[in-house]
Amino acid sequence: MKNFTILAVSALACLFTSGCVVGRRTVALSVPTAASVGTASKGSVVIKAVSDARHFENNPSSPSTPSIDGDVNSITAEQRKIFIGRQRNGFGRAMGDIAMPAGQNVENRTFDLIKEGFSRRGYTVSAQGESKDAVEVSIDEFWAWFTPGFATISFESRITCKLTIHRGDQVQNLTVTGHGLNVGQIASDANWALAYTRGFDDFLKNLDVELGKTGF
Repeated sequence: MKNFTILAVSALACLFTSGCVVGRRTVALSVPTAASVGTASKGSVVIKAVSDARHFENNPSSPSTPSIDGDVNSITAEQRKIFIGRQRNGFGRAMGDIAMPAGQNVENRTFDLIKEGFSRRGYTVSAQGESKDAVEVSIDEFWAWFTPGFATISFESRITCKLTIHRGDQVQNLTVTGHGLNVGQIASDANWALAYTRGFDDFLKNLDVELGKTGF
């Protein structure tokens, strides 16, 4: 009876993680879009740079700390840009990686987030060109994790960026965060993506507030 209980719990744990997947899961992320405020452009903004400054660890104590399936020192900074989470079994043990598909990484998704935030306020945004208003972005957090429960799994995402805004001769520094929570029963691509979608929505809401404080 005891062995049966152990097997049952193990089977349930595997079910919650879609078959105890140990390989890499690829999840595409989309940035929510909305109509800009007003019809007339308020001007132009250049996003000069977006850089991934996330800190990865080997075998971190918290699943919210970025890590990879293997030694993080064995991959380059460029390769780290695609990683956005870790798969875990029903007991919370880290397993395979969660990565973006080809053509996506944390820098270009963050670029899209910042662009969307300024666009909603009526600005034309580009990655190059001349403008008195420019932005540089450092990504401190861009990660998702899940916490297993008895019947459900909590999927969470967190995004934190530092923005350096140049407006003529003035320089302003902002920190913008976003947090997403999604509760599901299996570790599917859709559940991971929904946690990020909700995190993006929260980030855009907070970005709008912070930009409003600067006069944008």
